[in-house]
Amino acid sequence: MTSSSPTPIPEQAPAPEASAGAPVPPVLAEVVRSGFVEGRHRGSLVVLAADGSVESALGDVAAPVFPRSTNKPMQAAAVLRAGLELSGERLALAAASHSGESFHLDLVRTMLAEHGLTPDHLQTPPDLPLDPEEAESYLASGRVRDRLAMNCSGKHTAMLAAAARNGWPLASYLDQDHPLQQLVAEGVRAASGEEVAHVGTDGCGAPLLSLSLTGLARAFRHFVLADPGTPERRVADAMRAHPEYVAGTRRPDTWLMQALPGTLSKMGAEAVQAVALPDGRALAFKIDDGATRTLGPILARLLRRMGVDSPVLARLEDAPLLGGGVRVGEIRAAF
Repeated sequence: MTSSSPTPIPEQAPAPEASAGAPVPPVLAEVVRSGFVEGRHRGSLVVLAADGSVESALGDVAAPVFPRSTNKPMQAAAVLRAGLELSGERLALAAASHSGESFHLDLVRTMLAEHGLTPDHLQTPPDLPLDPEEAESYLASGRVRDRLAMNCSGKHTAMLAAAARNGWPLASYLDQDHPLQQLVAEGVRAASGEEVAHVGTDGCGAPLLSLSLTGLARAFRHFVLADPGTPERRVADAMRAHPEYVAGTRRPDTWLMQALPGTLSKMGAEAVQAVALPDGRALAFKIDDGATRTLGPILARLLRRMGVDSPVLARLEDAPLLGGGVRVGEIRAAF
């Protein structure tokens, strides 16, 4: 990884007004097929300087959004705060949206057994592995949707283990007023510097706490700069040391953390992404229509503008469109 002077994001022309009077978010990515722009993806993004100040922003970065799985580092820190002893691959898996590869599922089973739990304790919805190739192999082997295969099963295992350690109810570990979920909420507020404006239910069934994009970037910055030995730093260190457990061998978060040592990266459903560099610079963005295919090109463009120079950026931004089985276009950043 090498860095040069960061390039400020140029301001776009004022967005047109929506019918309800709210500004339309800026276009962050374009769908280009056979040289023709056939679609556009709008959203908002923020970049923080090393001192935590907002360096660049497009769209509304103060409005609350559901961060989805980018909240997982904060959830993992809560299980440590509850007294659960996890480290290494186990702690990385507690903060993961794993691909459902065999080494992920094997470690989830091991962690359940280590804490006197079984897959029946999991309240994740039955699902297939998140990685398409793994899902095909999974189905070809005759297996069906399963709670353990769901990408959040590592997080749920850690939550259950923390509850069991403290004698807290297991059946209600996902309830918003459960002691563990209260610890999560406290950690989200502390790391982001914001109050939670909305609470929903995530795809895995866990409480989902809203943050602004600025608050989300601030939280990731907080994790990489936290003092050694604190729950936040322990989670960040485990994720960065074992990125293949955070995502999977064919996933951008893994590629980025492997290629840029010290970088913390986590994507979430509905096209949310947060990254913190080891010097405290951070970014967060969300695409309004939830198109996760835009994440790599936008992330690569942002990192380049922040002065990052690495071959992994070309890998991230490569998002081809196919026609007749051959490449005829691409998804590209548009800011």
